[in-house]
Amino acid sequence: MDKPFDHYWQLRLSDLKETLEANNFEVFLADNKEQACKLVLERIIPGIGAKSVSWGGSMTFVATGLYEKVKALPGLEVIDTYDRSIPREEATERRRRALLVDLYITGTNAVTETGKLVNLDMTGNRVASIIFGPRNVILLIGRNKVVPDLEDAMLRVKNFTAPVNAMRLDMQTPCVSTSFCEECKSPSRICNTWTITEKSFPKGRIKIVLINEDLGI
Repeated sequence: MDKPFDHYWQLRLSDLKETLEANNFEVFLADNKEQACKLVLERIIPGIGAKSVSWGGSMTFVATGLYEKVKALPGLEVIDTYDRSIPREEATERRRRALLVDLYITGTNAVTETGKLVNLDMTGNRVASIIFGPRNVILLIGRNKVVPDLEDAMLRVKNFTAPVNAMRLDMQTPCVSTSFCEECKSPSRICNTWTITEKSFPKGRIKIVLINEDLGI
């Protein structure tokens, strides 16, 4: 068999798609980040009819090429929360405005095989938007985010995702030195707000693209 690893994950992601759909998420499968990008641009966004769009922190969103391509779409008001050229106060205000867009795009820290989304945020703008506000949410999820259950999801986030993100962002937190969560009290702590999303409400509001590649942290 050619590409047994990819075939293995095709089966796993197909099963996960069914589980997530039973939890009222709308789910799409993509073989790679290029196909995920095409799905979002040619199928999901046209079906939504969004007039405004924003996003939360997601390396997968950037890796797919969607960050640049969505900004170039005609007829969309774009609230760019990634713009590094603006003052901190303006960046915060954009995150507030992003809570009311028609379409919000981001990723997830983990997804369980029982169909739950698990996330941990520093400021909370990403998890807040997943929960409520934007009319539609697209989550781009690489296969490396799939874990068996909630316990594994929280272990993954605390002892892998959070330390690696702290390192990536040059934060002054103990986990940067130890690679493990130290339950710190650092002002730079990025682990502040947990969310567990068991179902999409209303049905189909959260649209998930499961990607058969390792993407993001």
